[in-house]
Amino acid sequence: MSWHAGVLDGDGVDWPRLLLAGLVLSLLLALVIAAATSSAAFGPYNPSWEGSSELRGDAESAPGVETHLLRDTAEYEELPATETVAFVIAPEEPYEGEDVARLREFVANGGTLVVLENFGEPGNALLADVGAQARVDGQLLRDQRHHYQGPAMPVANEVGNHSLTDGVDQLTLNYGTAVEPGNATVLVSTSGFTYLGPEGDDLDEQDELRSYPVATVESVGDGRVVVVGDPSVTINAMYDEPDNAAFVRGLYADADHVVFDRSHGGPVPPLLGAVLTLRDSPPLQLFVGGLGIGVVAALSRGRPRTWLEGVRARLPARFRPVESSEERPSYPGLSDAERAEFLRRRHPDWDEERIQRVITALNHPRSEGGTDE
Repeated sequence: MSWHAGVLDGDGVDWPRLLLAGLVLSLLLALVIAAATSSAAFGPYNPSWEGSSELRGDAESAPGVETHLLRDTAEYEELPATETVAFVIAPEEPYEGEDVARLREFVANGGTLVVLENFGEPGNALLADVGAQARVDGQLLRDQRHHYQGPAMPVANEVGNHSLTDGVDQLTLNYGTAVEPGNATVLVSTSGFTYLGPEGDDLDEQDELRSYPVATVESVGDGRVVVVGDPSVTINAMYDEPDNAAFVRGLYADADHVVFDRSHGGPVPPLLGAVLTLRDSPPLQLFVGGLGIGVVAALSRGRPRTWLEGVRARLPARFRPVESSEERPSYPGLSDAERAEFLRRRHPDWDEERIQRVITALNHPRSEGGTDE
């Protein structure tokens, strides 16, 4: 009520203070949004066009599916491999040493690894390290006849008969590449009018028009590896294009756990990173819990009103809330002139008109219990 009294006084709205409050609230909201989201390409907490927040939301809303954002490959050891599908989307750094060994063991024990890569070498290196035969070509796929918004966005409309492609009639690509299947089973291929070439390259007689695989699956150990030659099928700008979402959902349709492996990708949001760090560190949980208990105990023993009044007293006069009529002292025994002088000393920022309004309110019977004595 004291804040309300300072903002809405007798003559109307105190606009500077109201605008300050709005600015503070907007700043706090912006900070929370920035801390809870990411700008990393293909990031599951990036809500912009190049993020994959829609894919994450889909997986989180799937019945019986538990999602995991993985920052350390050691977490694979805690997951039931046969019930888990792990997405590695356009890794920025190569998997090496223990990281490779953990992923190899995950697949060998029955896990499903989905690698989405187009032009980066880390994806091919990972496929070789886990024992998969398929590789991404790395050249840009172009189709002059069957495409979405241009030849560099071909529509792959040849779909194989496989459980992973149920309900899928095509994939809509965005700067994808072909997959060299080796001994893998081809799931989806482009039309017969596709060729490989750099961006801006016009079709000429030397280009070979044919169908190219863009998604494959193969058994490795007790698990399987799925390779997709275009990580863009997971980004928000392309996820709802036919039939990208249906294809991706089919990859984890029978899984209990879906992993978004960002151990070698972009950073996670700061707020999420703090939560994950707290979750993975029992000593830190104990410290934070103890600190919270200490703060609650200190507040319960103290006098919150006195503490708030102390904070308010340290504010600059212009930002200090104006006291309501119930909080204003009545200054018994003082004349109007003495009251005015007292208010001028206490509130040097008040003008004479405001001082007179306060004195009038103090002289009102309701403000002093019905008497001015």
